[in-house]
Amino acid sequence: MSQRTRAGLLALCLLAALWSTAFFVPLPYVIYTPGPTVDMLAENDGEETVQVSGHEAYYDDGELRMTTVYVSQPEEDVSLPELMAAYFDPDAAVWPRSSVYAPDETDESSDRESAVAMASSQDTAIAAALSELGEEIDPFVEVLDVTPGLPAEGKLKVRDVLLEVGGTEITDAQDVVDAVDAVEAGDAIPFVVRRGTKELTVEITPRQVDGDLRVGITPGIGFDFPFEVSVNISEGIGGPSAGLMMSLAIFDTLTPGSLTDGADIAGTGTITPAGVVGPIGGIQQKIAAARDAGAELFLVPADNCDGIGGVDPGGMRLARATTMHRAVQTLADWAADHDADLPTCEDIAS
Repeated sequence: MSQRTRAGLLALCLLAALWSTAFFVPLPYVIYTPGPTVDMLAENDGEETVQVSGHEAYYDDGELRMTTVYVSQPEEDVSLPELMAAYFDPDAAVWPRSSVYAPDETDESSDRESAVAMASSQDTAIAAALSELGEEIDPFVEVLDVTPGLPAEGKLKVRDVLLEVGGTEITDAQDVVDAVDAVEAGDAIPFVVRRGTKELTVEITPRQVDGDLRVGITPGIGFDFPFEVSVNISEGIGGPSAGLMMSLAIFDTLTPGSLTDGADIAGTGTITPAGVVGPIGGIQQKIAAARDAGAELFLVPADNCDGIGGVDPGGMRLARATTMHRAVQTLADWAADHDADLPTCEDIAS
């Protein structure tokens, strides 16, 4: 065997080893693919998804589907073959990991944050639906989450209403952050909270975490509702993007007649207590999921309109959603006439 042949064989072996390594070495990317859709008007484990106590509830025909996305977890290994498959899949998307997750984010912290966002989104969705119905809603600041291992653990509880922190009256979540930042390291802070029907004061000493003082709670907005409404969703689903569809399902349940006229409607979007619809991630994958589930109409947050280019909705109509009130009107118009003029993303471009 000549020296040139041996060199060629060695080069081929090295190239094969290089490709084999490349195929299995984890790469710093995240893959988005369509997830399942969930009908908010259906039953979940034998119980209505939207449950009401203290007010008449109307369970009619039709479907209002929230949409989800499968996303690679922060610690999940993504290989070159997986990236290539996603690249050539028209319903998938690939993003740099750094644009989706923080450098120190873990599967556990991501799941925890997602669960907190979903719990907060449910309360906000209820507030938006009741506001649309003309109900008076009283907001307050409460503890949405207590981080294990940090100073608030064992002292504060989820759903504690935050009244004062360090002598400062709490009117929004930023007040809590500012009150903690205002103390010196090692100083205890009195937290005045309402827990159930009792008011109590606990002292917590913040700890330095990554250069910031932390007590280990996530503050957020809670509400006093005139009657009880709850949304029964699988714990495996997280994030705030179902806000609009939860609000519509709650509104439909609290009003006689079918908001969908018995049809299958899907959509996505965050929601504020005032009913303003906000953007979400994975819009193309959510449209694909709704299309494959057989939805006839999909509500697109206005701020996501520039991200739907190239997506194939099939025979499903896409309508732009800006507010809860406008979304209710859009569904009413479409239910009356499936060919009705609806607000669209093309309206923005024209």
